[in-house]
Amino acid sequence: MRPTSLLKRRLRDVVLVLLLVIPGLGVSQTVPSKATLTVQGYAGQVPVIQVNGKSYVEIESLARLTSSTLSFHADQITFTLAAAAVNTTPAPADQPKPAFSRDFLVAEIEEMTVVREWRIAIVNAVQNSYTIAEDSVAGYGMNADSKLALASAAAVTVSDRNVLPLLGSEFKNMQAMSERYLAMRKSLTYISPDSLDGDPLDQQILSCARGLAALAAIGLFEDVPVCH
Repeated sequence: MRPTSLLKRRLRDVVLVLLLVIPGLGVSQTVPSKATLTVQGYAGQVPVIQVNGKSYVEIESLARLTSSTLSFHADQITFTLAAAAVNTTPAPADQPKPAFSRDFLVAEIEEMTVVREWRIAIVNAVQNSYTIAEDSVAGYGMNADSKLALASAAAVTVSDRNVLPLLGSEFKNMQAMSERYLAMRKSLTYISPDSLDGDPLDQQILSCARGLAALAAIGLFEDVPVCH
């Protein structure tokens, strides 16, 4: 009879494996005569046998329970645990959101400060029937564009990159409103002092600015739909 066949036959009859050599498995020091072994994560159980005060299980039964494999080479047995038996710790379901980076947060605040001052200049000119100085308006626009470029260069976290389009939309909306009222002044079109009261674009700019200010306060990105 071939050595391998003889070894398999003996294993089916009496081959037992000491629990201490199988990582992650174990039973109590004192085992009842009809004790069974269960392995966490697997359905079923394997009989436990006591010999001279030590606890054993049949290796083939253990392999079937854990969907593992046995290989026989001459007088050596290799027990290979299934991949599913590897103890892995799942990642938390709710990963913390990355905060704004310091440099980006500074650049965002500077951008919104320029946009706020730009808007105030337009609002004051309209409400008080002042002349809208083209050079002054152009200066606000160039400054805001520069601050937006700095914010873009400083964006390194997910929150940084996600808020950039909102900053860009705020800049474009402010630019559009500024150019509209500047064109009206140039064409000598009458502008009512209360025309901004019902201006949807001005309300969007103001609401977006408030939303972005709230994000800066909490330090994390959340969508601000009104900015889109």
